[in-house]
Amino acid sequence: MKRRTLFQLATAAAALRRGVAARQAPQPQQRRFALGAGSNPEPFPVREQRAAVAIAHGDQRRANVYNALKAIDKDLREKMKGKRYAIIKPNFVNTENQLASSHADAMRGILDYLSESFAGPVVIAESSAGDTRQAFENFRYNRLPPEYRKQQLKLIDLNEEAKFERIALLDGDLHIVPCRLAARLLDPEAFVISAGILKTHNTVIASLGIKNMALGAPLHQPDGQTPYWNEKRKYHVGLRQTHYNIMVTAQRLSWGATLIDGYEGMEGNGPNSGTPVPSRIALASTDIVAVDRVAGEAMGVNPEWLGYVKYCGAIGIGQFEPSKIDVIGARLADVKRSYRMHPEIDRELKWQGPMTELPFNMGWVRPPSRTHEG
Repeated sequence: MKRRTLFQLATAAAALRRGVAARQAPQPQQRRFALGAGSNPEPFPVREQRAAVAIAHGDQRRANVYNALKAIDKDLREKMKGKRYAIIKPNFVNTENQLASSHADAMRGILDYLSESFAGPVVIAESSAGDTRQAFENFRYNRLPPEYRKQQLKLIDLNEEAKFERIALLDGDLHIVPCRLAARLLDPEAFVISAGILKTHNTVIASLGIKNMALGAPLHQPDGQTPYWNEKRKYHVGLRQTHYNIMVTAQRLSWGATLIDGYEGMEGNGPNSGTPVPSRIALASTDIVAVDRVAGEAMGVNPEWLGYVKYCGAIGIGQFEPSKIDVIGARLADVKRSYRMHPEIDRELKWQGPMTELPFNMGWVRPPSRTHEG
């Protein structure tokens, strides 16, 4: 055999060996992709139950809220069966800025609906990041109890009430830590309505219904008492941990329905200091995941960005699959607005990528090649 022929055969054999080795070895690029959020090759099973999300559009906040709830009246009445009392959980992330906080007229819309459909007493309860009682006064909630005497309406500061149950969260080092949640929001005898707002957010892209409940449930020490502690801080411990901790909290909360007031949303530097967007809508559903997904879309937000909503859908708390969500009332395409995202949006979205800030996985075992599979 000629030397040239031998050389060609040797070259071909070496190339063949490289090709076989490349097929058997895990591809670094594919492995990195598999570490990304939502890219697990074995996805969570899709929730089969369909969800209905109502959108009401109009020039009056109170009427929008009432009409959105009325549109899903059948679903709500089914969820209210056997409940002893109702809780409306507003958003008081800021006790002075009305744009950042739930409006009293949104409460009136909810109370108008409950006055027709629910026989038990009603409380408005919140664990504000600041002084909840001050928020009740600043936003004129104190006028509501006299207006709804038949419903025995009460305003409750959950921090002041100081009744709690503990759950375990992840801290910044991925260690577990205990967190105290307001006991009322875990009460199985309560029909709880999360009254959120359309707002951009500085950590989780958008603050909607699930976020309102999950970050409203952690308590802090009432003003003037020592030592000072604040359980809400345990959620701001890293992008991934925040989404995960919200999901863990959502699993424990008592859910009845979500009402999201989008009469005047917030864009830009949310959830505290953004600017108004006149969306003029309200959304309602008994499915807390579906309504947050649709609300995000109404803001022009890609639902895949909303890690905590996607996580809650993946573990079956609600419906995240768009083909199984029925939007009733106003058409989403007609009310959709393109909200300006938070200035840190690029950093916020890094929750989706590989976690490169930790050491490599010590226990990783290469999967067997096909030739060794049984």
